[in-house]
Amino acid sequence: MSGAKKLSDELLIIEQIEHVQLLTLNRPDRHHALNYSLANLIAKAVDTAESDDNVRAIVITGNGERAFCAGQDMLEMSGIESSAGDVAPAPTSSKSSSAAIAVERVAAAKIPVIAAINGICYGGGALLALACDIRIANGLSTYRFPGAEYGLVVGAASLPRLVGTSKAKELIYTARKFAAQEALDCGLLSHVYETEEVVSKALELGHQIARNSPVAVRESKRVIDAATLVAHAEQLEGEINQRLRGSAEQKARFNEATTRVTGKKP
Repeated sequence: MSGAKKLSDELLIIEQIEHVQLLTLNRPDRHHALNYSLANLIAKAVDTAESDDNVRAIVITGNGERAFCAGQDMLEMSGIESSAGDVAPAPTSSKSSSAAIAVERVAAAKIPVIAAINGICYGGGALLALACDIRIANGLSTYRFPGAEYGLVVGAASLPRLVGTSKAKELIYTARKFAAQEALDCGLLSHVYETEEVVSKALELGHQIARNSPVAVRESKRVIDAATLVAHAEQLEGEINQRLRGSAEQKARFNEATTRVTGKKP
């Protein structure tokens, strides 16, 4: 990529391409699942981008073609593996999951964030995509909000503003997997492209945004979010999940899912 400045980390690759910062999740062996270390790196990268006047848009993607983000790291969350690097927040914190650290920070970003989705986009990964301002994807991408299966509430505060109440309830209540065309048809995605085009199209969109007044873009984002986001709903979802997480039913459901997905028993 011409004009790219690249700063690599084991878990997150950061590239500055003119006025657009590209963040590439880099845990391919886990489908870029969010552990505390990766989540904190994403949050710190957004902090840095916001403080740099040269950055006017952010693109988030997953390395390779198999996954954007598979969600929260199940092995870490179930206790099979301990948190590495950054210390996990206290259980009473509003950010009591690794996914919440990244999702809440991206959602609060003052500059536009574009999700370039390639492949799996599940759970906390789907929430990360919802936290972005614009979502584009490849035709092979798949989506899932599995909270009801795991005994948690996932996406209930943010999905309805994109796809409408009835569709959001269907996707959340059933926790079923759905494909890119359905995501496009219901308004979750803005565009679907060929796999090799997704990141370049996201960067192209970022550059187009960057050519406009940075102040006007930021203020437009602030007004649109004020018009469509319901702070009470976001707070309510967080409070409910604090209560549900760790209950006997939730533990049993999550442990069963962890064993099914990873083959390892908590």
